[in-house]
Amino acid sequence: TDFIHLHNHTDYSLLDAAQSINMMLNRVDDIGMNTIAVTEHGNLFSLIPFYKEARAAGIKPIMGCEVYVSAGKHNEKTYNQGNNKWGYYHLVLLAQNNIGYQNLMKLTTIGYLDGFYYRPRIDKDLLVKYNEGLIATSACLAGEVTSFAVKGDYESAKKAALEYVEIFNDRFYLELQNHGIKEEDQARDILIKLSKELNIPLVATNDNHYSIEEHSDAHDILFCCGMGKFKNDTDRHRYEPRQFYIKTTDEMYKLFKDTPSAIENTVKIGEMCNVDIAIGETHLPEFPIPATSKLSDPDQYLKGLCLQGLEKKYPNISQDKIKRLDYELDIIKKMGFAGYFLITQDFVKYAKDTNIPVGPGRGSAVGSLVSYCLGITNVDPLKYNLIFERFLNPHRVTMPDIDIDFCIEGRDSVIQYIKEKYGKDSVAQIITFGTMKAKASIRDVGRVLGIDYGEVDRVAKMIPNEPKITLKKALDKSEDFRAIYNKSNVHKELIDQSMVLEGMHRHASTHAAGVVVTPGKLTDYVPLYKSPSSDDVATQYDMIALEDLGLLKMDFLGLRNLTVIKKTIKAIQNNHNIIIDIEKIDLNDKKVYDLFSKGDTIGIFQFESNGMREYLKQLKPTCVEDLIAMTSLYRPGPMKNIPEFLNRKNGTSAIKYLHPDMKSILKETYGIIVYQEQVMQIGLEIGGLTLPESDEMRRAMGKKKKNLMATFKIKFVDGAIKKGIDKKIAVEIFDLLEKFAEYGFNKSHSTAYSIISYQTAWLKVHYPSEFLASNMSSEYSDSDRLSILINDAKDHGINILPPSVNTSKQFFYANDSGNIHYALSAIKNVGYKSASMIYKNRAKNDPYKTLFDLCSIDSKVVNKKVLENLIFSGACD
Repeated sequence: TDFIHLHNHTDYSLLDAAQSINMMLNRVDDIGMNTIAVTEHGNLFSLIPFYKEARAAGIKPIMGCEVYVSAGKHNEKTYNQGNNKWGYYHLVLLAQNNIGYQNLMKLTTIGYLDGFYYRPRIDKDLLVKYNEGLIATSACLAGEVTSFAVKGDYESAKKAALEYVEIFNDRFYLELQNHGIKEEDQARDILIKLSKELNIPLVATNDNHYSIEEHSDAHDILFCCGMGKFKNDTDRHRYEPRQFYIKTTDEMYKLFKDTPSAIENTVKIGEMCNVDIAIGETHLPEFPIPATSKLSDPDQYLKGLCLQGLEKKYPNISQDKIKRLDYELDIIKKMGFAGYFLITQDFVKYAKDTNIPVGPGRGSAVGSLVSYCLGITNVDPLKYNLIFERFLNPHRVTMPDIDIDFCIEGRDSVIQYIKEKYGKDSVAQIITFGTMKAKASIRDVGRVLGIDYGEVDRVAKMIPNEPKITLKKALDKSEDFRAIYNKSNVHKELIDQSMVLEGMHRHASTHAAGVVVTPGKLTDYVPLYKSPSSDDVATQYDMIALEDLGLLKMDFLGLRNLTVIKKTIKAIQNNHNIIIDIEKIDLNDKKVYDLFSKGDTIGIFQFESNGMREYLKQLKPTCVEDLIAMTSLYRPGPMKNIPEFLNRKNGTSAIKYLHPDMKSILKETYGIIVYQEQVMQIGLEIGGLTLPESDEMRRAMGKKKKNLMATFKIKFVDGAIKKGIDKKIAVEIFDLLEKFAEYGFNKSHSTAYSIISYQTAWLKVHYPSEFLASNMSSEYSDSDRLSILINDAKDHGINILPPSVNTSKQFFYANDSGNIHYALSAIKNVGYKSASMIYKNRAKNDPYKTLFDLCSIDSKVVNKKVLENLIFSGACD
């Protein structure tokens, strides 16, 4: 094209740009352009999704960043230096090639990790070091050269321009902008004069923050959100209205008709920028095979570990088990993922060897026999008829996704182990982005527009509480919401502007569980980010982008219930001298199923809600499979199938199958399709598809990909006819699959989590005091939860002994008589630190006899307020 936009921001320039990547690319396509750059403020958050989506749309992506260059040293907290009160200037950097892209990653990483002061800053010394492969443009009014030019200070502007020329040579351009702002007009003549005198080329840009002119107001509202201002505030920074949108080539030509070279240079720069990012390639760290092993090949070593595990897990190894294991290992080998499994089993083994509780598994990995044999999961996939292809599909080469639950108290130790094993420079947490969802966008926009809070709250509450609800869907579904939209111009503006901003990225934070491990230094693969409010180092790319880059990412989740189980088992040993192996308890204990059948599930993982407890009373579960089904059904969407499921289970409705061959697949769920795995099995047994094909069909149905579904329908029906099934019945079965696939849940995940549920129920049945005390300790700071748990304990005839500085500990505990001592930390305004000090001081010395004994403890910890609350609670009686 004859003009290329080289200065653009998406909503990843958080709360400063009101356009998503898709909105930007759609606009570029609409106005007939085929290339565009993205230059977020100080970060590279958007680069991978931008790169992928631009390529998919046939648009050339130019990778860039509008960086903050410190007026002094980047790691000095300078403020009000030189020409700029903030102590930094803007500079646009565009990657010419992959070296430039690497340098962009290094510069933005240093900005966040070493240079953050109001903004992630770099300095000119860093630009000297990392300028190769980068084109620089002088940026907007906040750029160093332009800010001097605005003031008419030609010599200072010239000095700054020459410094950048010295760094970038012929890769530095003076940026001209024309948004109708008087300061731009003031700078223009000096910039053109500098260009002629110093032979620095000009480049024309529009500082785009939204896609179309009509979104100017929405952008202004978003900007106010970021500043904490109201739209009608007079003393706030504003963008010139209706000018910061993606303009057409003709519009840009008219604005810069007296400097045609500035237009032409956009195309020249566009042609020079060619970055090629390898999407889909795998970059796994190398697992160090022990020197004692005779096997040096990762695939052979993995197989050896699996065969050892197979012998431990199964007393009798049948040919079917060998065949299944070989099949899985063959797929893992072909996909090149042996290292992934070796790394995973290693840190899980470390956790177990150091007595850190690990969950039985989560997600589709539970369907893998390899995972089971390696000890990564602890659920027999053969026993529960779980499917490997739901986890790894050889037709869809994506990195395995094994997420692990750890005891909350041990999770950080496992992460530290990985850092030590693979190097601290190779391990980081992962960024995540909060978005403006339907209700949140209404509340944010309403506040900025100055609408009464009560009215905004009323409008927000009209939006249906459904997963993935959008304002557009809400208008379609809710009569009240449609009525409020038409009530007044104020309400219409509120909802219209919220619809523009809905889904925009609002803030960045560190993912609670995500960890990435790279084969070398992180910054060779991803830029890094550090939150201003914490010292956590995370990637600038989110989970999806890291997966696209083929990097090893995992979720290390801290599961409170594993901590409860651990503490309960320890308490049982202390009180009864009995050692419980929770992995070996009887899964057919009638007393446990009686507890579920009574709905006596306060404190039981996944089964505590009132609605769930009522369904359990009707279900009267008698086996783990019933718990697995209820775990899968009790969620939005599938819940509507619960009444029929209960009727069939209890014999009040007939169990029906469209074809006799479906009985073996659907028998455990009384003829109702509950699991994604059942959809896959029906595809295999009825439609003659392979399991990988069945998984693709399931995904197409779940995501409502109509063209792909139509293809699979033909294949499924043809396959069923070949098996002797009537065409009409085959069509009915496919339609049934299509209906239920959207609601089907991952059985592998439900199975593992239902086993945790059963374990917690078993502990409550057999050791209720220890179990409830451990539960209370895990939620000591939540008064509402404590009240529920304490009342449940009383309902079971368990005494709750009042707090006492001489008998209570920092946490709740059950004594050998079955009574529960109230925790000192749970007393209002005492807290865990003070409670621990009181307990530890008592343990070292005699019981407290007077208040003066308590006063002798460190007054910074056990202060006047703590003492007052101890006295008020009766803990000092």
